[in-house]
Amino acid sequence: MAKLRSLLHWLLGKQPAGPDPVARALQAFRDDNAKSIALLHQLVAALRPHGRGDEATGQRFATMLALLEADPILAAAFRHHIVHFLATRRLLTFFTDSGILPGTGFFSEWWRILGNRLLPEAHDERRLKDCLHLIFDRPNDWRWLEQLPTDHWQRLWAALAPSGELRDVDWRTIREQMLDAVLLLAHRISGLGVESELMRASPNFDDDRPSFIALSAEALEFTNIFRQALDAPEKSIDDGSQLLVIAEQCRKALQRIRRRALSVGTSLHLSYLLTRSEQSLDRLSELTAILVAGQNPQTNSEALPAWTGFASTAFLAENRRNSLRFYLAQLSRLLAVRVTENAARAGEHYICDTRADYRGMWSSAAGAGVLIGCMALLKIKAAALHAPLFVEAFLFSMIYGLGFVIIYLLGMTVATKQPAMTAQTLASLLGDIKPNRSADLEKVVDVVAAVCRSQLAAIAGNVMMALPVAIGLGLGLSYYYGAPLISTEKAAHLLADLNPLAWAIPHAAIAGFYLFLSGLISGYFDNHAAYAEFGARIAQLRWLRRLLGAERALRVGNYIQDRLGGIMGNLLFGCMLGSTGVIGTILGLPLDIRHIAFASANVGYALTGFQFDIAVQAILWAGLGVALIGLTNLAVSFALALRTALGARRIRFEHWGPLLGAIGRRLRQQPRSFFLPERSETNAG
Repeated sequence: MAKLRSLLHWLLGKQPAGPDPVARALQAFRDDNAKSIALLHQLVAALRPHGRGDEATGQRFATMLALLEADPILAAAFRHHIVHFLATRRLLTFFTDSGILPGTGFFSEWWRILGNRLLPEAHDERRLKDCLHLIFDRPNDWRWLEQLPTDHWQRLWAALAPSGELRDVDWRTIREQMLDAVLLLAHRISGLGVESELMRASPNFDDDRPSFIALSAEALEFTNIFRQALDAPEKSIDDGSQLLVIAEQCRKALQRIRRRALSVGTSLHLSYLLTRSEQSLDRLSELTAILVAGQNPQTNSEALPAWTGFASTAFLAENRRNSLRFYLAQLSRLLAVRVTENAARAGEHYICDTRADYRGMWSSAAGAGVLIGCMALLKIKAAALHAPLFVEAFLFSMIYGLGFVIIYLLGMTVATKQPAMTAQTLASLLGDIKPNRSADLEKVVDVVAAVCRSQLAAIAGNVMMALPVAIGLGLGLSYYYGAPLISTEKAAHLLADLNPLAWAIPHAAIAGFYLFLSGLISGYFDNHAAYAEFGARIAQLRWLRRLLGAERALRVGNYIQDRLGGIMGNLLFGCMLGSTGVIGTILGLPLDIRHIAFASANVGYALTGFQFDIAVQAILWAGLGVALIGLTNLAVSFALALRTALGARRIRFEHWGPLLGAIGRRLRQQPRSFFLPERSETNAG
């Protein structure tokens, strides 16, 4: 009967009733001879979620705390195991490295994480960092640890570190290693005083170098005095104020370099170095505050929240140490702010506030539409060559890439380039919005309306010119050569490519993704050009100086520096568009791109191929395909760009409801503002 009951429990997904797993794991701590790391592993296994839908982790953690607080003997046994376990481990690397970017650099750490996926690390149980990976042995443990309330952590550490036991031998050992960590962190930061990358990034860094040098000397004095106080408790300790003052001076120097980098550009190495240095300074300040508060009986209560904040952050970071996704997300923020700032400044030029801006946008888009009509014909004729795949990819890429570069250099506008840029401008506003302030919402709605009418003007300019230009070229060249420029078979193929029930929409999404990437590429090269001082370096070319003279060479260099991002973004965007179809052919996958401006031009060429002898339903169906392609281009690029910009600025915008409501009210009350600038703006302009 008992076996049958167990079988029924198993079939129903339930466990037979028995002792609570948390209570059972805690009772094991009463055994003084048990191995502490095994006990902790068993306790964590009882606390962590037992499945995807299990949200009772916080309740189990609270149960553990209640059991410890209700049973002093159990709490003492638990405390003995944990504190002795910490004291007998090497804590230095935990204090100095957990939660801090490694010193090996970006690519070395990337390869280390990838290597660990193939061949896991051999953990050393003598080091706390390694023991944490054995205790929290699941890579997603950080998720439930992150959800635990702060007061739960404080109650746990209060049970582990009562003020009456802080002078025990085990705690003395922990403090000694913490002092070593303070000294090591200070030496690490002091080494920045001779870091060439910082000197290059800040012309006045020589004035800040004494602070970095003094930090190491002050840390040595602080640790020496503190160790004397540990040996003789009656002696007064250094309160660490001077050490923290010097650390703050170093932090301000790094912040000045970071601010300058936002205006003149940065590099991956500089961003990495600044972030690691700031993390080390924060850790130095945290450990100093914990040491000082813990040694003084009057401030013991301040040590607990400081230690709790440090320990929980370090535990989470150590559990995510081998997460490639977390590491890449962390590193992407180093350059993303600067890259998206460049795109945001470009996005401001794509927003029409006045009638003059609106007319200028339409005319610049119309000029681009003319060139796109020509580019579409070149692409059709290049495809008719049936060249080898590599040659075909190169021809397509050059047609797209060089065409887009010419459009950019002539100051014209491609409609689909706007969302990736304007999303950055919108993101910069969302960070400061307060949903309970109507003025904040209205300011964002004003930008949304301006973006909509700017986008519509650009689309209208591109499509309304690309289509008639294509028809005009098709008819004119057919008349000139005395034969149809586009065959009937090719015309049918062009229309089939626009079928919204086939691959047109997925292919448009691919183009939208490329549009998003081109915005990031433009921002990256703008940043790199400013940081590397391309303009001044180009002006130093001897052959250019001999040809144009020093002054004109400098103007040429500045011209290239100011436009390098746009040139490279458009060129590489064209290469992505031109090579996707060929890559799909090589891989045997249905890969290709659809772009609204080129799609509208292809409709024009298809009409001339059929000599306008085509059903109206087919034309309307193709028009629907063009509209959906454009909508997909814009939606994908805008959504990805907005998400990236918000992530780069670490903005978690959670007020979409009030914002969408405000947009809806404006659309009902002033629908015209989403299509044309207000007349009052004309007068203002």
